Amino acid sequence: MIDIRSFDTLGRFQNDWLNARHHFSFSEYFDPERTQWGLLRVWNDDEIAPQSGFARHGHRDMEIITYVREGVISHRDSLGNEGHTKVGDVQIMSAGGGILHEEMNSQDVPTRLFQIWILPSETGGEPYWEAATFPKGERAGKLEVLASGRPGRDALPIRTDGEILAATLNAGQEVTYDIEPGRFVYVVPPSGAITVNGIDVRARDGAAVKDEPKITITAIEDSEVILVDTAGA
Repeated sequence: MIDIRSFDTLGRFQNDWLNARHHFSFSEYFDPERTQWGLLRVWNDDEIAPQSGFARHGHRDMEIITYVREGVISHRDSLGNEGHTKVGDVQIMSAGGGILHEEMNSQDVPTRLFQIWILPSETGGEPYWEAATFPKGERAGKLEVLASGRPGRDALPIRTDGEILAATLNAGQEVTYDIEPGRFVYVVPPSGAITVNGIDVRARDGAAVKDEPKITITAIEDSEVILVDTAGA
């Protein structure tokens, strides 16, 4: 089963500093058919205006991954962590038993990013934050693991039965991904256009995949691809 959630059907929110699309029910947007996908609970497509952002607020019991598509996001939290995550970088925040943080665009141009939230395998625990650079050239033509809760992965650590991978594909290139039985996979191309097992997926669409033994992702044009694979809820 492959269910395409086209960009123009996503939930919407806009104010004077934030223009957001929601792949899953979030805040005031609710769709009973799109509450989560396996352990994947949130996929927000955010555009943050210059010199603005998310003021200090709290989270708990959530693995939060930020993938920056354009610009820079600046992080500060109650643990004393500070960082600036730019294009090609990924940051993770394991909220554990509770953490306060702020995410600001201190630049003079918009920041565009994906915020991906995955439910943890266990609640509570000490929170932590970490960031890393993943140059697009190093994932050319292949899926690279960015964040993972599986042992032995050279990736940012998250406390959940799931992982996030990304690839950069030239037009005509393809990658295959084997899916273990019972897993939930969600695929989004930040840019370009792809097919997933022959089905068209355009930039910022979502493809929810279940009960497929594997998928073949083919680039119709030069494209980026992000894939999340989790256990069932």
